[in-house]
Amino acid sequence: MMKKMLTSLSLAALLAAPLAAQDTPAPEENAIVVTAQRSGAPMWTVTTASGTVILVGEIRAIPKTTPWEPARLEEATREADRVILGARPKVSPGDIFRLMFSGGKLTKLPDKTVAADYLDAAQLQRLEALAAAQKEDYSRQSFLLTSFEMLRKQLRFNRDTARDASDVVKDAAEKADVAITRAATLRGEDVIDNLFEAPPTAHIARLDAAMDAVEAGPGIVEERATNWRRFKIPAVMNNPLEAALGQCWPWADETLGSELRTIWVDRIAEASAATGTTLAVVPLRVLAESGGVLDQLDARGFDIAGPPWK
Repeated sequence: MMKKMLTSLSLAALLAAPLAAQDTPAPEENAIVVTAQRSGAPMWTVTTASGTVILVGEIRAIPKTTPWEPARLEEATREADRVILGARPKVSPGDIFRLMFSGGKLTKLPDKTVAADYLDAAQLQRLEALAAAQKEDYSRQSFLLTSFEMLRKQLRFNRDTARDASDVVKDAAEKADVAITRAATLRGEDVIDNLFEAPPTAHIARLDAAMDAVEAGPGIVEERATNWRRFKIPAVMNNPLEAALGQCWPWADETLGSELRTIWVDRIAEASAATGTTLAVVPLRVLAESGGVLDQLDARGFDIAGPPWK
């Protein structure tokens, strides 16, 4: 159901052809690009015959100490013709009640199983050592919840953070009455089904990545943000915290993550045919990973300018 829904959202975009000829963007479009770049966030521009698409590479939970200028991104947003933001779930009251009464399926391992039933000896040893250090009991807790708690409690990655780029752009666009499009809208029912149906083994890779991040130490939080600000994209991608967050749902989900990446490519292809300037905020990992959005756009013949991503 989820795959069919997402596929139908992107059928029209699949008809968009790669650009053969590139014209110099209008002066006002150049000004928007320059303003956006002054924010300090890494970004790429796709120059088209009719306009420009600006792709802002977003990482979540940027420390307040990171020297970037959200005000410049707000200014560029106000001058843009349209904005594209990430997918969001459409949650109904029924979805909320379902989570309230069945949420235990997401927080505990099924039936009476324990972590030792799913992990090999080395993984279990690491998990038990980290649990003992924090005086926690992870034996019955779901790997999904354990992974997030490790990053939150032991790395404190989401403490003292600035606004994310998507929030900055969303607020500025709403105030300036700039049209906002979501890459996709997911039904809450489908989102919950996807999470409930995933077996514990589906979250082991995320647990491994979270343990790697915690063992690397809290210094990786600032290091990740510093490299993001300095446009050292491969270094950000290789940071253990970014790798762990990249294993988060839905991006690590084999079906949904793949469909969402395809939709991002198609949304950008659609925007490339529009007149004027489009500003899109895209997760950096989805943009810059091997075979990700930038690689796919490049393979389709788009003219991409920006920092090296591989």
